[in-house]
Amino acid sequence: MFKPININPKVDTFLSKAKKWKEEMTLLREIILDCKLEEDFKWMHPCYTHKGSNIVLIHGFKEYCALLFFKGVLMKDEKGILIQQTENVQDRRQIRFKNLAEIQKSSAVLKAYIKEAIKIEESGVKVEFRRTEDFPMPEEFEQLLKKDKMLRAAFDGLTPGRKRGYLLYFSAARQAKTRESRIEKYLPKILAGKGVDD
Repeated sequence: MFKPININPKVDTFLSKAKKWKEEMTLLREIILDCKLEEDFKWMHPCYTHKGSNIVLIHGFKEYCALLFFKGVLMKDEKGILIQQTENVQDRRQIRFKNLAEIQKSSAVLKAYIKEAIKIEESGVKVEFRRTEDFPMPEEFEQLLKKDKMLRAAFDGLTPGRKRGYLLYFSAARQAKTRESRIEKYLPKILAGKGVDD
């Protein structure tokens, strides 16, 4: 097995403190490092890069642990195992595991998927994201933007990602009353130039 040179001690700490999926994530780490990726620790999770570009991340949830491929949408997925977390996730895809045996059986497939992800990154191909204009604008928010020039200017001044974040969050509410409540709550953040999660 490839002896990793560039392991990150933060990942050792992360795994030593893991209360769930410890063995599974440790095996996923070994499989990934065997593909000669650089180990980093980003967004509080083990993250693996190739020449500075994110390739795959390990994360655990209540029901499963997973490998997250940053450009998974571009992968062939010949085994049909890549999962889109939510309908709003455009680029990333997961492979989920519920036990150690599933990972052990999938080792060769996982390495093939990781190598494909590296080739995609090396090719320079980019994911084509939906533009902000393609996201639905809730009527309640649109009316408010028409009435309030200061709010319109603040919203227009946000980064595309922050705009999308608000549009997704506001649109996710099914009832008009909930949408109005969300919009009202986040007006100060929009006016301050901040995103939903800032």
